[in-house]
Amino acid sequence: METLFEKDFVKALRKHSGIKKQVENKVRMIMEQPLAMGEPLKGNFRGFYFCPVKKSFIIIYLYCRACRKKGDDEIVACSDCSKRDDETLKFVLLGPHDVAYGS
Repeated sequence: METLFEKDFVKALRKHSGIKKQVENKVRMIMEQPLAMGEPLKGNFRGFYFCPVKKSFIIIYLYCRACRKKGDDEIVACSDCSKRDDETLKFVLLGPHDVAYGS
């Protein structure tokens, strides 16, 4: 499985280094079972999944197979979609719930 980490995710991981081990564990778990570990998002985040790291701290990610199967690739419109295999995971955002959703 190809795993990609967006710049915002990496930047947030540096900022929240106190929970780095917890994040790494969740990332590993997501890589093993991307659909079982996360919950699909709706609305403006349709096509993405989220997984809590702790109470109000989340990881937002994209699993290409699920995105394409649901037809969400038309909405998400990743610039590199055609270059990515179905078995690609993109870790997009990391942060407190309100910050990750842009509230």
